[in-house]
Amino acid sequence: MAAVKTVEDNKNHVEDEEEEDDVNDTEEIEAKDPSKKKKKKKKKKKTAGTEASVENGPEPRDKVQNDSVEDVAETEEKKKKKKNKNKGKTSGKTQTNPPTIPIAELYPDGNFPEGQIMDHGPAEGIDERTAKDRFTSEEKRALDRMHQDIYQEIRHAAEAHRQTRKYIRDWIKPGMTMIQICEELETTARRLIGEDGLKAGLAFPTGCSRNHCAAHYTPNTGDNTVLEYDDVVKIDFGTHINGRIIDCAFTLHFNPRYDPLVKGVQEATEAGIKASGVDVRLCDVGAAVQEVMESHEVELDGQVYQVKPIRNLNGHSIGPYRIHAGKTVPIVKGGETTRMEENEFYAIETFGSTGRGQVHDDMDCSHYMKNFDQQFVPLRLQSSKQLLNLINKNFGTLAFCKRWLERAGASRYAMALKDLCDKGVVDAYPPLCDIKGCYTAQYEHTILLRPTCKEVISRGDDY
Repeated sequence: MAAVKTVEDNKNHVEDEEEEDDVNDTEEIEAKDPSKKKKKKKKKKKTAGTEASVENGPEPRDKVQNDSVEDVAETEEKKKKKKNKNKGKTSGKTQTNPPTIPIAELYPDGNFPEGQIMDHGPAEGIDERTAKDRFTSEEKRALDRMHQDIYQEIRHAAEAHRQTRKYIRDWIKPGMTMIQICEELETTARRLIGEDGLKAGLAFPTGCSRNHCAAHYTPNTGDNTVLEYDDVVKIDFGTHINGRIIDCAFTLHFNPRYDPLVKGVQEATEAGIKASGVDVRLCDVGAAVQEVMESHEVELDGQVYQVKPIRNLNGHSIGPYRIHAGKTVPIVKGGETTRMEENEFYAIETFGSTGRGQVHDDMDCSHYMKNFDQQFVPLRLQSSKQLLNLINKNFGTLAFCKRWLERAGASRYAMALKDLCDKGVVDAYPPLCDIKGCYTAQYEHTILLRPTCKEVISRGDDY
């Protein structure tokens, strides 16, 4: 879910893993010379500190990106033959198609697949070796172990997101209505996340913004907009467990002429992820994104367009039950010199456009969210009080849309909703659009800056 702010305003991994020896190798060594068993274990412990885990749940998708890749490759074959006891073990069930089995039932031990493990990006004034040493630091690994409950919650949400989008990406076809697409996606995600009030569910409404509309559009009841073959649609949805939010998005298009636009934005997102890390300045991430995105161009109807970053859309930090937690990650150079910190969650999202590269509010509003910092405000209208109670019960400080209010039982709520917005209790987030006739694309991942490494939690086989 996009954060909006102008540039001017922006002034265990490697837990102490115990590497299990290959059973056959161990028996052979013990048979020849029992004393060699200890030596082999010692050697293993030396290399374990420099290795990053490359295993993921049912389908491998991680890539370790650090200087010790060659060392990891030497033991990769052995790793493929065995399961790390700290990774999630499946129940033996296989996900259905369409997916119907809750993620918690697929991983009954509560250990969910890790995301992609990477080094922290090089930081201004910080020696590059310092970031790599985090993998082997006993202190950092101990800090990793202290937060395993939080890590498992966010990984649970990530796996629900991965399986939902894997299904929905193949399911969406031109000719479907946007409401049909959103309802199918949301029904699937609710089932997989095991929706349970504010403990587990969707983190914000499904964004399905088309063409010149970059973000914050979801259809209201009665909107019969149809997805066309020539549309470029951004699918942006979130899942959460106990308020630990996965914010992740991708762009769908059916006409191959948009390939260069989409590729440019995806590569810019990857540049932002690579540049991120503990002690990295937010402005340096923005500079890395802009450099990559502006190196791409797309030809449409005989005219060549440079892919422009949308300068007043940003990534953002994420807090418990708070999608925009205070820090913004620009996608152009300049902006805040604030540094990223340990155990922070970030949505690294980039938007590219063939238009002006700047968005404004447009169209009917659908997205709303209770003001996280708003203190008690006296309400005179009884309908406003009732609507606020419904919002508190069903969404808390998570974003919602008009369709979701109706699903929760609200009716004739327009005046009450306007009253809550006028009093600053609830904030409206209208669709954000560039100039008509242009095309916009978006990619986004949620990352966790662990003490030992950077985990791209929402990483999947698709992107």
